[in-house]
Amino acid sequence: MNPQAATPLPCWFRTIAFLEGLSFVLLLFVAMPVKYGLDNPEPVRVVGMAHGILFLLFVGAVVEQMLSQQRGMRWGIAAFIASLLPFGTFVFVARHGRILAR
Repeated sequence: MNPQAATPLPCWFRTIAFLEGLSFVLLLFVAMPVKYGLDNPEPVRVVGMAHGILFLLFVGAVVEQMLSQQRGMRWGIAAFIASLLPFGTFVFVARHGRILAR
C-alpha cells in the first residue's frame, strides 16, 4: 500500500481544493461564455480574481502537505496537474481518501 494514500487529507485541504475546482469550473463554463456570448467581461474579472487567489492557496496547501506529511514529489506534481484540468481537483481529492477532521 502506498504510504501517501494511508495518510488522509485534512478537511481544510479538501475545502481549498473544492473551492479552487469550483471557481475554475465557474470561470470556464459560466463567466467565459457570458464574456464572449453576452459581451459582458465583468463576471470574468470577479470569478477570475477569486480563482487566482484560490489557485495560489491550493498550491500553498499542496506544498504544505508535501512538507508536513512527507508526501512525495509525484503526489505534488499530480495535485498541480489536477488543478490545471476542469474537475481535476475533485477527482484528485476523491482519489486520495477519507477526511481527516483537523
